[in-house]
Amino acid sequence: MPTNPKKSDGRPEGDRIAKLLARAGIASRREIERMIADKRITLDGKPVETPATFLTSLRGVSVDGKPVAEPEPSQLYAFHKPAGLITAEREPAGRATIYAALTNALPKGTPRVMPIGRLDFNTEGLLLLTNDGGLKRTMELPSTGIPRTYRARAFGEIHQEQLEALSEGVEIEGMRYGPIDANLERGSGGKGHKNHWIEMTITEGKNREVRRVLEYLGLEVNRLIRVGYGSFHLGDLPRGQAARIKKGDLDRFVSSLKGGRKS
Repeated sequence: MPTNPKKSDGRPEGDRIAKLLARAGIASRREIERMIADKRITLDGKPVETPATFLTSLRGVSVDGKPVAEPEPSQLYAFHKPAGLITAEREPAGRATIYAALTNALPKGTPRVMPIGRLDFNTEGLLLLTNDGGLKRTMELPSTGIPRTYRARAFGEIHQEQLEALSEGVEIEGMRYGPIDANLERGSGGKGHKNHWIEMTITEGKNREVRRVLEYLGLEVNRLIRVGYGSFHLGDLPRGQAARIKKGDLDRFVSSLKGGRKS
């Protein structure tokens, strides 16, 4: 298959190879670009030279010598990530990754899946996984505005009025964080101790956002659990276990995204 199909209106036909491979669940677009640079992706037996290779299908494309199948239907899984796991496929320092746990947690026959966003090493709770690179990208974009809800246990002095002020957003060391809905849980931090449970909902998902904001308020976070991502919730899913989201629930969620599905 030619790497430069006939152009129409000044643009090659098809899509960039990185986009097609991401949709097929091979890896993120950024990771695919690295794989191309490492000569791990071939087309009709020859290494792909540039991510700007346009194709109309994945026929003839191989990764590490294995032919790539056409994309399967989109699937979404909920995983209850325990603390102490890296949200990555490989970790140079040798720490355990989510993929070690997913080997036994995912149902048999599950296609290769990628995490939607990340949870820090010490953060636990709901981590969504998908085989669809386009869906992954859409759900991670801050502009999509998908709410993420966390429960944080934090040590220190805090009042509801301070948390309500976060609804206007806050700037910390030059970084602007958008509006945050934060509330002390009822009965939290009773007389005689200073550990509080705080529920926080954010829509941007910036790196370590919840921890940074609570530390800015003078609190020490000693446990952080993500309990919701969009319309999906952790519920009673056991720690270390995964479950597939029903197709109907996934379809309704995709239809509800702002501006529709972005690829």
